[in-house]
Amino acid sequence: MFEQIQDLVDKYEIIGEQISNPEVIADQDRWQKLMKEHSDLKEIVEKYLEYKQVLESIDEALIMLEDNLDDDFRELVKEELAENKKRVEPLENELKLLLLPKDPNDDKNVIIEIRGGAGGDEAALFAANLYRMYGYYAESNKWKTELMSVNENGIGGFKEVIFMVKGQGAYSKLKYESGVHRVQRIPATESSGRIHTSTVTVAVMPEAEELDVQLDMNDVRIDVCRASGNGGQCVNTTDSAVRALHIPTGIMVYCQDEKSQLKNKEKALRILRTRLYDMEQAKAHAEHAAEKKSLIGSGDRSERIRTYNYPQGRVTDHRVGLTLHRLEQILDGDLEEIISTLTTVDQTEKLKEISNNQ
Repeated sequence: MFEQIQDLVDKYEIIGEQISNPEVIADQDRWQKLMKEHSDLKEIVEKYLEYKQVLESIDEALIMLEDNLDDDFRELVKEELAENKKRVEPLENELKLLLLPKDPNDDKNVIIEIRGGAGGDEAALFAANLYRMYGYYAESNKWKTELMSVNENGIGGFKEVIFMVKGQGAYSKLKYESGVHRVQRIPATESSGRIHTSTVTVAVMPEAEELDVQLDMNDVRIDVCRASGNGGQCVNTTDSAVRALHIPTGIMVYCQDEKSQLKNKEKALRILRTRLYDMEQAKAHAEHAAEKKSLIGSGDRSERIRTYNYPQGRVTDHRVGLTLHRLEQILDGDLEEIISTLTTVDQTEKLKEISNNQ
């Protein structure tokens, strides 16, 4: 493992020299690529140097203890030695985590699709709650959100809402949110006070760039039509809505939220490209899943992953058996404890898999 890290340290130093070279700086594409690679290596290099420093401090302390030291100084050296010995194993574990193969999609923006499932209007209302939750979580991470498409139910809920989250590491955190989210609560329209159970499906997809998916426009049929919805300028007055159909797969995307037909077309194609990329990723994941079943889940959108229970004020993530009695805070975007737990479990599983294969 440490030979592998030393190779990365050497690479980091070489790249550091290259990005200071005027000839490299003049080639902006190459310079930006090297800067990203240098940035990606920085964390593991700094952690390794910290680990080496701790080992050196341990060796120095052991050598000093062989000398004739006065009692007070000897105690100080012993204390420092004990502290450094405690740091070795945690640092080794951190290095192992940093050496795990990185998901190539982790740094991508994401497109999130939220759809009301079982429960009619109540499911649509909860879809709006989840949209708000992810918006607040994005804001807490200093990410930006962009509404791509929305189909409202007329009472403040969403039958479907599609939006993009833009920011460094957005997919790395939000990728665990795909699946069925279940809500248990008394609907506002329920006079008898009975608790209803409704479901909402969340799909989190890494945004596909043009390099990821070669979209042949000969395979895409674009139709324009008049937007429909709850009033607003240009609704039902101009042919601004766009429907994009990918003929080979039958995937259809409809966008009407922009006043401009061109902007709706651009959004529709971005969603279409992302869905095609997601389909390819799902196929590859299914093949790998035959060999490995993750505790976090298969990524199957039909899998129930979480329950939000309003009467008891609790949220339960079924994949890791985590229950938190902080429903209001979580719906206000405080998702970090859930996501960090899922990330830790996922990383631990991957470490076990690597150890078992060695």
